[in-house]
Amino acid sequence: MTTTIPAPRTPRRLRGRTNTELYAWMFMRASGVLLVILIFTHLFVNLMTGDGINALDFGFVAGKWADPVWQVWDLMMLWLAMLHGTNGLRTIINDYAERDQVRLWLKVGLYTATTITIVLGTLVIFTFDPCPPDAAADLLPSFCPVP
Repeated sequence: MTTTIPAPRTPRRLRGRTNTELYAWMFMRASGVLLVILIFTHLFVNLMTGDGINALDFGFVAGKWADPVWQVWDLMMLWLAMLHGTNGLRTIINDYAERDQVRLWLKVGLYTATTITIVLGTLVIFTFDPCPPDAAADLLPSFCPVP
């Protein structure tokens, strides 16, 4: 009795199998390219234009986050970087964690840390108020109106 091995390019559909790894691979490539564009533009705007690194302070960030374009820009960097890194670590966990229980708990920790970081980062970006109404006047930046 001889068994034949199917050619490598023979399409094989097993019940219940999806192309999750293919989509994860494609996401890594697309998010990597987009992250390079987002990050280098971010660095150029923050470090090369205006007064450069000397202008980076609380007021600079507050002024930047007053503009919805920069809020969305930083949000996209946060989400893409976290999801890109999480997908990469998921792949490493799948490759190197041999026992199923270890793999499960490493992924639970990874997904928990990712979720917490994304939620808190998103909240900071959209709820940031450089001039809180109840703050002491001596603690406020110079651009805040003094009551």
